[in-house]
Amino acid sequence: MPDVSANPKLPAATELAWLDDPSIAPQVVTLTAGTLRLVIAPAIGGALAAFYESTANGPRHWMRPASHAAFTERDPLRMASFPLFPYCNRIRNARFGFDGAIVDLSGNDPRFAHALHGNAWRRPWQVGALTQNSVDLHFEHEPDSRIAGDWPFRYRARQRIELSDQALRITLSAQNLAGRPMPFGMGHHPYYPRTRQTRIYADVAAMWHADAHVLPTRLGPHPAVDALRRDGLSPDAFDLDNNFANWAREATIAWPDESRQLTMTAEAPFDHMVIFAPVDDSQLCVEPVTNTTDCFNASGPREHVGGCVLQPGEELSATVTWTPKRM
Repeated sequence: MPDVSANPKLPAATELAWLDDPSIAPQVVTLTAGTLRLVIAPAIGGALAAFYESTANGPRHWMRPASHAAFTERDPLRMASFPLFPYCNRIRNARFGFDGAIVDLSGNDPRFAHALHGNAWRRPWQVGALTQNSVDLHFEHEPDSRIAGDWPFRYRARQRIELSDQALRITLSAQNLAGRPMPFGMGHHPYYPRTRQTRIYADVAAMWHADAHVLPTRLGPHPAVDALRRDGLSPDAFDLDNNFANWAREATIAWPDESRQLTMTAEAPFDHMVIFAPVDDSQLCVEPVTNTTDCFNASGPREHVGGCVLQPGEELSATVTWTPKRM
């Protein structure tokens, strides 16, 4: 078994300066394969801190690297990517009806009026099996009635993270440990470098239009759908924080000015994709998810809404792969 007791020396770069902080370095796990590197922060929501290629000119980032504040403030929103369990995106007013009762998630985070992204991204994950190029991360949720808005179902989540010299592969899985059915969804929330020339390509069927609270109103056509399917979508073209239904489970983020691209592929039931590209902003997310926003309250065909119900003991697993390519 390779020696993984210490992280390998990383190239000096402003974006990765936090690795020189003695209070941060012990918090991360680094995987290596060929020239690819993946830095993981298990204690900060099981998040990825950096995914890059080591080059003679310094790191070439395939995801936006974490900021120093992401570590000091333990904020997954400023990481490179983080897992979403047991649902993705917002739940209207932090409430929904299920199995004859109201599930009240209000109060779990005063920053948000609507429940956001579940709870696994707010908790530390445990490191399991670890090699030079792979790691298992585990999170088990035990409901606590003393915590306002706590998810009331017991479940176990896992990330199997594998890095080859060609790609990053993450298998997400969850098992319902409650003695009753549990509503469920999962995903990952990657941020990408954003430039004026960045383009996104994906075969999608339609977009969920949203209100001022970023909650879905109707599924239908939009110029962004046409751009994604044809000439590529510029992140600057629209002010987006929207779900796209029934994509082909493949999307490419391209940086033609840098002669490179990153292709993300996903297995079912990752049948939904979110694009977060706010206007006049540096953020860009293209997220594989199993459910649309507010899926537990949404009406419509299951293929348009997503999500599922896990029976007691039932487990769901699916893989997302990111493949970099130099043109």
